[in-house]
Amino acid sequence: MRNGSGTDSAGRTGRPPLSERRKAETRAEIARAAVRMFTERGVAATSVEDIAAEAGISLRTFWRYSSGKEDCVRPLLTTGTDVVARALGELRPGDDIAALVDEVARRTGERVADLPTVLALVRLAQQEPGLRAVWLRAHDEAEAAFAAALARSTGRPADGLWVAVGAAMVNGALRAAVEHHALRAADGPPAGGEGLVEAVREALRAAVRGLRV
Repeated sequence: MRNGSGTDSAGRTGRPPLSERRKAETRAEIARAAVRMFTERGVAATSVEDIAAEAGISLRTFWRYSSGKEDCVRPLLTTGTDVVARALGELRPGDDIAALVDEVARRTGERVADLPTVLALVRLAQQEPGLRAVWLRAHDEAEAAFAAALARSTGRPADGLWVAVGAAMVNGALRAAVEHHALRAADGPPAGGEGLVEAVREALRAAVRGLRV
């Protein structure tokens, strides 16, 4: 439970500790460097050494923060889903899920940085099997988090069908919105980050309406 200062009942604030934020920033920079290299050279022609050099870090540091060339992009694919999971865990009947996501993001200080890079990565994931596997795995893990959050906010059994279907609906809506926007931006005039934000808002609202929470 949180009080008016943004601190929960155990005394924790919404923001992660500074050391954790620095680690997250390092992972994000590695991911951005990887996407830049993948876009310029292609995944096959890019090495871990290339990514480390582009990010301005040592190979030792790269391996400390990532388990592989494709897997290092995961931070760009998971920040938004973390915020959605938190919002679903607080969802009450009649709530606007999009507004709740905004509130959770503001409270925790989390945001999806560099939206053009995220969109470029999603487009690459449609063509590169290794990146596609990372994208799909990120959504598989997000679906489990969504299920746990819906069980928490609705009081329904975590292993029940309603929760499983609800989590799949939210997950599918998010993935469809991001992929649709990324591909549409590639085929026509560049669509800004606001276009992606609105697509995600619309998808989340549609999914939650279907749940009738």
